[in-house]
Amino acid sequence: MQRFQSKYIYLIVVFVGWMACSPHPYQSTNRVYRQQTKELVKTIRQQPEVPVSDSIQQPEKWVGTTNFNLRKPSFVIIHHTAQNACAQTLQTFTTPASQVSAHYVICKDGTVHHMLNDYLRAAHAGVSRWGNLVDINSASIGIELDNNGFESFDSLQLKSLLSLLAQLKQKYTLPVANFIGHGDIAPTRKNDPNYRFPWKLLAEQGFGLWYDEPTTTAPADFNHLQALRIIGYDMKDSSAAKRAFKRHFLQDSTRGFSERDKAVLYQVQKKYY
Repeated sequence: MQRFQSKYIYLIVVFVGWMACSPHPYQSTNRVYRQQTKELVKTIRQQPEVPVSDSIQQPEKWVGTTNFNLRKPSFVIIHHTAQNACAQTLQTFTTPASQVSAHYVICKDGTVHHMLNDYLRAAHAGVSRWGNLVDINSASIGIELDNNGFESFDSLQLKSLLSLLAQLKQKYTLPVANFIGHGDIAPTRKNDPNYRFPWKLLAEQGFGLWYDEPTTTAPADFNHLQALRIIGYDMKDSSAAKRAFKRHFLQDSTRGFSERDKAVLYQVQKKYY
């Protein structure tokens, strides 16, 4: 019995040692991350300079303010990965040639990969617009949900998402209205998170606005295109904006815009006043 226990303990020690020595699959890309952040630190530490120009009076000595902080994000953009596994997305986001990234990736089992410091700029929004904001990458946190775009979202995944959103909202004092989807900010290019995503559930927890169930139709003089613009949608393609609205607020991916759709839009618009 004692010999068996000794052998068992020996095997555990060997296994733990093997785990400690086994290479991290992303060891090399983590090294790149650390190196790039070091370079950014060098940039931040550089002394600000007055632009050189004949018309600008140069100071005799530089004076740096004592009152500053990092710029903080003001939006959260939710995506689906449009890939078939979490590992596939991690591979994509650690491949320089892809030129895409996100701050967080949440797997179907609820595992959360925090891939980029929240204060750094990820490449997740692409060409997009929300209201007058056109550089959304510089003002947002990107969250990718492991989902191929044609399936529902796992309960464990949503549980982790809600927990993460609560932390982000408190940490950065994010407005309720500033939790939106990739398809909202890029309606002509994207449809994520897909129409199965439970935006109402998020809104009930304080992440995104929702609407009071309409009991009547919208007023006769209601301008639904103007209402979409007020909410934030890019109206260069009004049909795409209407589809994006329906996908978000009605879980509807069909074309057209019914009286029911207008009534819901009327209720949503009032939340943005």
